[in-house]
Amino acid sequence: GYYFEELSTGMTDIFGKTITDADISLFAGISCDTNPLHLNDAYAKNTVFGDRIAHGMLTASLISTVIGTKLPGAGSIYISQSLQFKSPVRIGDTVIARCSITKLIPKGFLVKINTQCLVDKIIVVDGEAIVKVPSKQKA
Repeated sequence: GYYFEELSTGMTDIFGKTITDADISLFAGISCDTNPLHLNDAYAKNTVFGDRIAHGMLTASLISTVIGTKLPGAGSIYISQSLQFKSPVRIGDTVIARCSITKLIPKGFLVKINTQCLVDKIIVVDGEAIVKVPSKQKA
């Protein structure tokens, strides 16, 4: 991971994952969100989506992957995250989570990050995170 002093605005990183039926089932088990929209084909066919969709929070969790493992990386601590769910994610979709640093806040070693998830260049989740980052001053 990066120390606060190594970061600059505009730094960006991504993580991609193709969403599978197993991902949705496992997420339902872990989260206890068993909404049939995610798990039941017959039910989902009669919804506005016409088919099963992934949990929005499953998609958004890929943002956490970038923040915790890439940018800023190990040692980062989530302070807040806003999310807007713009479009459904379906089984077989490849989601790209993209995080870009927009502001450095020296007091508290905080970083403001634009967070997005995309499928085929379409933004499906849009948001902003504030993350506390390790500092060399505290090391």
